[in-house]
Amino acid sequence: MKNFSKTSVVESRRVELHDKLSLTGAEVSINTLEAGTGIPFTHYHKKNEEIYGIIAGKGKVIIDDETVELTSGDWLRIAPSAKRQFFAANDSPISYICIQVKENSLEEYTENDGVMV
Repeated sequence: MKNFSKTSVVESRRVELHDKLSLTGAEVSINTLEAGTGIPFTHYHKKNEEIYGIIAGKGKVIIDDETVELTSGDWLRIAPSAKRQFFAANDSPISYICIQVKENSLEEYTENDGVMV
C-alpha cells in the first residue's frame, strides 16, 4: 500500500474526501452554496470541531443565534456543541472547505511532529 492518496475534485455542490483519500483522522469536504441559498438544517456535533475556510464568495453562518459574516479568505473554528447553519449571500455564491477533527485530539503539530530525514 502506498503512503499517500490523491484525488481530483471536479466542480460539485459537495464533495467529501473521507473515502476518496482513505482519511483516518479527519473528514474534509468542499462545499458550494448558490446565491440566496443555505444549508436547510441547523446541526452540531458530538465530538468533532469544524474548521471552515472560505475559498470564494460571501455569506454568513449563524452560530448559537449569533450571525457571523463570511467572505473569501476567512477561516473559522466552531466547537462541536455549537449549533450552526450556513447561507450564501443573496448576490453571491459561497464556496468553502470544511475540516472535521476530534476536539482536543491534536497532540503535536508541524515542528514538534515533523522529523528531518
